[in-house]
Amino acid sequence: MIVVNAVIKTTAENIEAMREAIATMETASRAETGCHDYTFSVELNDPTTLRITEKWDNMDALGAHFGMPHMADFQAAMAANPPESVEAKFYEVTEVGPPGS
Repeated sequence: MIVVNAVIKTTAENIEAMREAIATMETASRAETGCHDYTFSVELNDPTTLRITEKWDNMDALGAHFGMPHMADFQAAMAANPPESVEAKFYEVTEVGPPGS
C-alpha cells in the first residue's frame, strides 16, 4: 500500500476559496480504482495548515490519479489561491495490528 501525507501551508481564506475544489477532489479521488482513502483536513490549532492523507493500492494507481481531470482542476484552484508551501511525502507501507495484538 502507498500512503501519501501532504501538508499545505496557506491562509484560512485560501482554504475557504478552494472548498468546492477540495470537496470535488475528495469525492472523485475516493471513486478511483485503487484508492482506499483521500481526506483533507484543517488542523484544529492552526487553520492555515491543510493536510491531505491518501491510501492507494500501489504506485500505478497513484500515478493514474495524477492524470485525472479532477487533479488538474484542483491544481488550477491552488494556482488561483497560491499556498505558502506544499510538502508531500510518499510511503510504501504494510498494515499491522495495534501494539500488543
